[in-house]
Amino acid sequence: MSELEAEYRLDYFEEEGFHRKQCPVTGVHFWTRDPDRETCGEPPADDYSFIDNPGFDEEYTLEEMREEFLSFFEEHGHERIEPYPVAANRWRDDVLLTQASIYDFQPLVTSGQTPPPANPLCISQPCIRMQDIDNVGKTGRHTMAFEMMAHHAFNAREEVEDAYAYEGEVYWKDKTVELCDEFFEHMGANLEEITYIEDPWVGGGNAGPAFEVLYRGAELATLVFMSMEQDEEGDYEMKDGNRYSPMDTYIVDTGYGLERWTWVSQGTPTVYEAVYPEMIEFLKDNAGIELTDEDEELVHRAAKLSGYLDIDEVDDLTAARADVADELGVDREELTELLEPLETIYAIADHCRTLAYMFGDEIVPSNVGTGYLARMVLRRTKRLVDDVGVDAPLDELVDMQAERLGYENRDTIRDIVRTEERKYRETLERGRRKVETLAADYADKDEPIPVEELIELYDSHGIQPEMVAEIADERGADVDVPDDFYSLVADRHGGEGASREAVEREERLADLPETEKLYYDDQERTEFEAVVLDVIEREEGYDVVLDQTMFYPEGGGQPADHGTLATDDATVQVTDVQARSGVVLHRADANPGKGEFVRGQLDVERRRRLMRHHTATHVIGYAARQVLGEHVRQAGAQKGTDRARLDVAHYERITREEVKEIEAVANDVVRQNLTVKQRWPDRHEAEKEHGFDLYQGGIPPGETIRTITVGDDVQACGGTHVSRTGDIGAIKILSTEPVQDGVERIAFAAGDAAIEATQRTEDALYEAADVLDVTPEDVPETAERFFTEWKERGKTIDRLKTELAEARAAAGEDAIDVDGTPAVVRRLDGDADELRATANALVEEGTIAVLGSGAGDSAQFVVGVPDDVGINAGEVVGRLAAKVGGGGGGPPDFAQGGGPDVDALDETLEEAPEVLRAVQSA
Repeated sequence: MSELEAEYRLDYFEEEGFHRKQCPVTGVHFWTRDPDRETCGEPPADDYSFIDNPGFDEEYTLEEMREEFLSFFEEHGHERIEPYPVAANRWRDDVLLTQASIYDFQPLVTSGQTPPPANPLCISQPCIRMQDIDNVGKTGRHTMAFEMMAHHAFNAREEVEDAYAYEGEVYWKDKTVELCDEFFEHMGANLEEITYIEDPWVGGGNAGPAFEVLYRGAELATLVFMSMEQDEEGDYEMKDGNRYSPMDTYIVDTGYGLERWTWVSQGTPTVYEAVYPEMIEFLKDNAGIELTDEDEELVHRAAKLSGYLDIDEVDDLTAARADVADELGVDREELTELLEPLETIYAIADHCRTLAYMFGDEIVPSNVGTGYLARMVLRRTKRLVDDVGVDAPLDELVDMQAERLGYENRDTIRDIVRTEERKYRETLERGRRKVETLAADYADKDEPIPVEELIELYDSHGIQPEMVAEIADERGADVDVPDDFYSLVADRHGGEGASREAVEREERLADLPETEKLYYDDQERTEFEAVVLDVIEREEGYDVVLDQTMFYPEGGGQPADHGTLATDDATVQVTDVQARSGVVLHRADANPGKGEFVRGQLDVERRRRLMRHHTATHVIGYAARQVLGEHVRQAGAQKGTDRARLDVAHYERITREEVKEIEAVANDVVRQNLTVKQRWPDRHEAEKEHGFDLYQGGIPPGETIRTITVGDDVQACGGTHVSRTGDIGAIKILSTEPVQDGVERIAFAAGDAAIEATQRTEDALYEAADVLDVTPEDVPETAERFFTEWKERGKTIDRLKTELAEARAAAGEDAIDVDGTPAVVRRLDGDADELRATANALVEEGTIAVLGSGAGDSAQFVVGVPDDVGINAGEVVGRLAAKVGGGGGGPPDFAQGGGPDVDALDETLEEAPEVLRAVQSA
């Protein structure tokens, strides 16, 4: 018996009379109280036996089941905590969406750096798993949006006492399985029918033994015992091929699917009728889907076998559905025709819930990160709604779910959905021609359009694969859309999470104590004294380590302080400051000497400007939320001495009127001269009081965090700030622009920099007034008048050029014959527009045009060829341009090119007729 196998032999199993068996169908090992049981309970070894045969004493709604679970575990010594947002990147930087309850406590709690909010605890955490998107509706059990009911216990080994933020053992495997059994029993389940499948777990660099808990064919819980970490020298090799060794901390990580438990309590054909009963009925009525009694009976029979239709487990969904049809003894096409509209309805209901979670938690659609995933779900939902014939507005459908979930920002949610729908329509209009060209290309090559092309079309143009298939069919091209298409797209954009860059720490720094940071004690102070602990030579300059410092290291979008370090003998310039593992490195242009006593002096003006801009960033963010909505959150920031910028998530362009409103709110905060408060609260207390909007500028580690409060705005922040908002002086918004779809950049200046920026704008205005010979107030009106006149003149010039070209074309007495087609070869020393206009006029008359120009001290050619004339204009231009030392080309009907040898222009034009005939006969 291997050591890992021994991990599953629990005292509780022995005391309760469990038997360990191996399933003949799936090959897994499992534990059961029933000595006669042969199979593990999981499809395809066993069907869903709870459908029309509910598994508990009572039927429950989602809300009732959630309360039943949480109350049970509260009564068994667990503290109930509030759920976190579905946007996990609010408190961690290695994943995007919350996919499990344990995400709430990674990495700071699971690593032991920070204590949990309670220990043990229970929670019902909303989650979104994008990798399940293609299964939704088809399997009868998958939902992309779901709640993971869970109880957790955080343990640390006795030998590492005081090394972590928690210590000792709360409970471990035996108690976890016992609690699971007790909850099943509490719900009225038959314990003889429960199986515990052995399934080692790996994820995120951790691993451990785990049980999947099955009841009447449904997996209702997973009990994970996170106890190992990835280690090349580890003793245990897990199923991912990596080696692992025991951790100092070990964690009970359970997951009880709220939707599954509710489903089993009701015994409906699929989980969707149990979770979204009102919406399913609404959608079916709206789409005109009516089922006869015979249809209903067949749906029930098929539902019991739908566990076979897991896209993650089967190679071909169509073949798997055919197997189900054969098992039921019905026609495959008949079954598909019956089930597909229902599956679409189920997916719409689930996707609308997913969107309600996303937009309710203030995710804004964009081209990256969580915003991209939200956009992908919305566009897929819109396609499904159109396909099945639901005519209710999508914003109303999402609002139905938002209302049920209790979100208060429903007006914003509907506004976001409507805006995204409009953008999607515009995207489709632009992208259709791209698809037509691609389809024609692959039809000519007699090849199917590859999956990578489908993903790129969706990624870059928003074109759904179903639309590509329709257009491709029109052009005679084939498309094979994979069953897991949307999962592939989600993976491409970090659906599973984003990797974290490892920070290299030099061994030399590991031996040094953390630098004492004086800038938090007195942010106005700009002089200090310190001892040089070490000096590290670099290719350019030196890194000086002090025992304490007033120099602020670069971080949180705030540049580093500059200044000097002086000894009795020398003064060195500090041009950069960085922090590594708590040690502050001062980049200096010379070596002040290890062990020396130094006097530090900051560049006072630089520090004060940075303080004003950093505090102003908080104020601008607050003002933007007041004007644009509470969904606005920071997507990036950079402070400088002359200006700063704040990138905010917002689904529309910021208008000029909104800019003025934001500026007014911001300066009102300045005028109120509010105290800028610095606090160091307990992390969990701060999160409980202010939520995860605390982390606008990043996620700091530690049990306590530094918060900056400006009026009603509270943020976790490590930067330097002024003492009162009045010290900012004034805030001037300089510009706004979209930096990517869904993210707006607000550039602004504060204090002296605001005055300087305003003066620069005024200088430009006065210069324009001088040029136009008007007063500054009259510049806009005068500029508009000049611009209108300039455009009219341009139109007149274009018209005259066209008329001149047509007149020249009509005077075609110099036309030559090229195999029955007239051709005009002429030198016309005009600009490119004139050559093109003349060539177009000639071609419209059915004449080949070969025009040359020597304007601009270079030889230029334009060649136009009427349709159905066997001459390639691009080849003609290429040959002519070669004769003047250049090149050119273009499509068969119109091309241009040239070269530097203008002296050879006339001779080349004389040879043009022969070139035309040569190209035609080639």
